[in-house]
Amino acid sequence: MTNPGFPPPCDTSQSCHRGDFVFSHITRLPIDFITLKWSIIQHFLVILPAVYNKFLKMKKYFIGCAFLLLAGSSFAQKKDFGYKFYGQIRTDLFYNSRANEETVDGLFYMYPKDEVLDENGKDLNADGNSNFYTLYTRLGLDVQGPKLGGAKTSAKVEFDFRGSGSTLSVVRLRHAYLNLDWGKSALLVGQTWNPLYGDVAPQILNLNMGAPFQPFGRAPQIRYRYQEKNWQLTAAAVWQSQYLSQGPNGKSNKYIKNSCIPELYLGVDYKDPKWLVGAGIEMISLVPRTEATVNDKTYKVDERVTSLSYEVHMKYKSEKWLVAAKSVLGSNLTHTSMLGGYGVKSINAQTGEQDYSPNRNTSSWLNICYGQKWKPAVFFGYMKNLGTSDAVSKMYGTGTDVDQLVSASAELTYNVPHWKLGVEYNFCSAWYGSMNPSNGKIVDTHSVNNSRIVATALFQF
Repeated sequence: MTNPGFPPPCDTSQSCHRGDFVFSHITRLPIDFITLKWSIIQHFLVILPAVYNKFLKMKKYFIGCAFLLLAGSSFAQKKDFGYKFYGQIRTDLFYNSRANEETVDGLFYMYPKDEVLDENGKDLNADGNSNFYTLYTRLGLDVQGPKLGGAKTSAKVEFDFRGSGSTLSVVRLRHAYLNLDWGKSALLVGQTWNPLYGDVAPQILNLNMGAPFQPFGRAPQIRYRYQEKNWQLTAAAVWQSQYLSQGPNGKSNKYIKNSCIPELYLGVDYKDPKWLVGAGIEMISLVPRTEATVNDKTYKVDERVTSLSYEVHMKYKSEKWLVAAKSVLGSNLTHTSMLGGYGVKSINAQTGEQDYSPNRNTSSWLNICYGQKWKPAVFFGYMKNLGTSDAVSKMYGTGTDVDQLVSASAELTYNVPHWKLGVEYNFCSAWYGSMNPSNGKIVDTHSVNNSRIVATALFQF
């Protein structure tokens, strides 16, 4: 039976021209049907611009995902190439009892803000806050390439959707490097973890991974490693891209760019199947300014601040236990999400040229985890401001008015293949005060506390 008002199907045994068919039968369509079709077309024309604009905004994400998929397909077809596409979907729900020093709208948590009192003596920062994000969802590609001479070749590209600064939900490059491995030695060129982060970091749910007690940051670098039996030597030259030093103009990579000297790191580790123990030394030399203005006159200045930092670390890992710890005697490590900076110790009255004295602090942390499927864990961190070796009049840096920090966390996670679900409670106390100009130390302190709860769901593929 044919539907009333609709033409019968074209008889394929006879010649049937599509244009003649449509023209001869369109007048037989019901008026209501034609009106409905025209209404749909009009609606589509109205929403088309909005859809197009949304597509333009999302285009970069589609392009990024398509690039990884096409790249994986391309590598799979090349001789001597292997690849592994991986990623994770991560959700983070958090609550804080007060305002905090933080980035990523609170996802990357540092420590509680100082009190700001209103006219009635009430603390404006004593309000709670909460949010939910998926910004640390990530995608990556590991590539195994053909040999280059006697070296095995490999590469990694990884990005997430954290964005940069206060711009969120934008693709951000995490890792991008190539590696040449000769067996005992290896050369890495590209962006990956800062060597101070290293192979020892706490296993916690908070995305700060222990900062500001643990150095945290990824950076462009040239890293060489040599291994002999259980011993490993690491040497690296490091620059800055996303994680930047503080200075007279706030966070900027121009301080190390104008220095023409990269951050340098040298470390040694002892490794066996269960233990990792090591130490390292770091040097950073920055140029805070190249010009100064005095009485509306501009002068070229020659300024530089150079500092050394030291760290020791250990990790014990068995089938069920993980015990890890690190101590850092740091100086001007603001580019690794730690507290510190440098102060002005003298000023040339004629040209405005300044001499500087680095701020020093010590930080330590301990992380203990037990279990496999159900895994309870604790984390403890402590930081102390040691001041400067000279009298200073002004400080540039992060947390330069903080005398000490204390942090303690307890968490429980449920772990099965591809899945991790967990909740964590963190208590952090910060002692604020005023700077003693004679030595840069913080005096007349008072404490401010924050309680933080994090709930995380993680699916890995």
